[in-house]
Amino acid sequence: MKLLFAVISFYFLFGIEAHLIYAQLPSSNKKAQQAYETANKNLRLQQTDLAISHLEKAVELDPNFATAYQQLADIHRQTENYIQAIPYYKSVLKLDPNLTPLTKYGLGESLLNEGKYHEAIAYLQDYAKNNLSEKSRMQIDKYIADCLFAINHTDRGIVHLQKLPTAINTSDDEYFPKLTADNKTIVFTRKVNNQENFFESELGSNNWSEARKLTGKINSEAFNEGAHCISPDGKYLFFTGCNRPNGMGSCDIYVSKKENGEWGTPHNLGAPINTKGWESQPAISADGKTLYFVSNRTGGIGGYDIWKSTLNESGKWGNPENLGKEINTPFDESAPYIHADNKTLYFASNGWPGFGRLDLFLSHVDTAGNWSHPENLGKPINNHYNQTAIHVSMNGKLGYLASQDSSRQLDIYAFQLSQLIMPDPVAYIQGQVLDAEDNQPLAAKISVTNTDNQQVVYEDIADYVDGKFIATLPIGFNYAVHVQHQGYLFDSKQYALDDLKFTNEKFETNILLQPIKIGGTITLNNIYFDINKYELLSTSKSDLMLLLAFLKLNPDIIIEVSGHTDNTGKKELNQKLSENRAIAVANYLFANGIAKNRITTLGLGDQKPIATNETNEGKQLNRRTEIKILK
Repeated sequence: MKLLFAVISFYFLFGIEAHLIYAQLPSSNKKAQQAYETANKNLRLQQTDLAISHLEKAVELDPNFATAYQQLADIHRQTENYIQAIPYYKSVLKLDPNLTPLTKYGLGESLLNEGKYHEAIAYLQDYAKNNLSEKSRMQIDKYIADCLFAINHTDRGIVHLQKLPTAINTSDDEYFPKLTADNKTIVFTRKVNNQENFFESELGSNNWSEARKLTGKINSEAFNEGAHCISPDGKYLFFTGCNRPNGMGSCDIYVSKKENGEWGTPHNLGAPINTKGWESQPAISADGKTLYFVSNRTGGIGGYDIWKSTLNESGKWGNPENLGKEINTPFDESAPYIHADNKTLYFASNGWPGFGRLDLFLSHVDTAGNWSHPENLGKPINNHYNQTAIHVSMNGKLGYLASQDSSRQLDIYAFQLSQLIMPDPVAYIQGQVLDAEDNQPLAAKISVTNTDNQQVVYEDIADYVDGKFIATLPIGFNYAVHVQHQGYLFDSKQYALDDLKFTNEKFETNILLQPIKIGGTITLNNIYFDINKYELLSTSKSDLMLLLAFLKLNPDIIIEVSGHTDNTGKKELNQKLSENRAIAVANYLFANGIAKNRITTLGLGDQKPIATNETNEGKQLNRRTEIKILK
């Protein structure tokens, strides 16, 4: 029976390779043996502190009691007190190196998790010589890969971590930092007395305000709320709620909307996002069309995998897809964050080679949906403690992460990203849609089209309370931004972002939509021609299709298409050019089913400038196509 205590404790503390476990004969010191047996009773009752106390007494009474040293080491390792476990394991090897091969396993794991890679790998490789099960072989190979990676790692650029002030970081755990598009508001999870809630802080001129709980119906006293993401405009919060009355499993994903400064009642996303399993840690793409999350549902690759679901045309979430073996491992992946470029995924993993435990990684997806091999973000972002979550600003330069320190406390840090781990930069439009006559907000449809390939990169509805929206624009392309609302003339804007000088650019605009009535005008800012020519370029397609849809939706409307130029060149030539360009637009509409009696054309040359012709910017504004409602 005395030997059985030793075997049982080894087995449950390691959870692997029971056939490798051996036990020493009891101590010859009766009081030491009695203390050891009492410690095992404490362990069965989960009284860890009492067990440690009795084991310390056992080795004090019998300094040669190897089994008690092993038990002490195991307990400290299992409770992540690796620095205390190491000397106890070394005492076992000194007293009885053949007690159990698991001594070298425990010592190697403890050294790895304290960042002592050169020393750890020797013990791990020695343990790997044993006849191991497939699962244990996979674990030991992963540990050895971590050691080799850390030993051979070279820094990937100069990165300095700056711990956020006490207004945010406290003696409690803070983690999952998420920021709005302007980087002025941070929302994070704080754990106080084992209760998780959301807090937020605002960035002033130089300092963060004292963090406060989110107001409204999102935080609760009875349940934990955490592991979240926030939409760029700061109005939608997707989060994890566990064991709630309307839950489908142990943890589900919910969404709450902010209205009039208060967070509304959370809504369970339901099937197929949530199941009877565990769903957590959502990440919404900037365009709101793809939701990434973590789940242990059936069909996965490891314990916890990253999945994604896409919003279909009916506004419902499609069946989730596992991101596959290029992202997920037989171990655990967590905390996905999809950058606003919609192609760079940051996530945490303890499966890919790193510095031990959870590290942060990135992967890029190509146009065919294939993910690149994950890249470890390197030191000092990652270390031998846990790094649990990351957020990267739209321009790709500023990052926030949650990381443990030597006390195992989680805090939030800010850092500048090196070029090697930056996503593609993204600008954004912050706008508001109003009725042109009474300034009342309109819940208008916003769409952003890449005019080079005609791909719609963003779609959303302006907030029905204040008409505000944020639309993201990846740097390096030209965009047509269209705003539509039933009963109103549409609005067309152009954003030329094909130069990287626009990095970190914020565009603010107020859009005044005119009710449909005689005399109302629309400027088509995305109709393109070559210099001195009137053949429509393919980049004009988005505006032409929008105008075509508008006319089909309003079959009684008759319009005038007018062409305008700047004052460069001869007036006669400009007049003729503007006429031909207006006719080109009309011909496109005729070719696509619009009756000829609904459209008239007019060329005005440079007669009606809307800006100065003294600057290139002004001339560009004057070169335009306008639509006027005649009937």
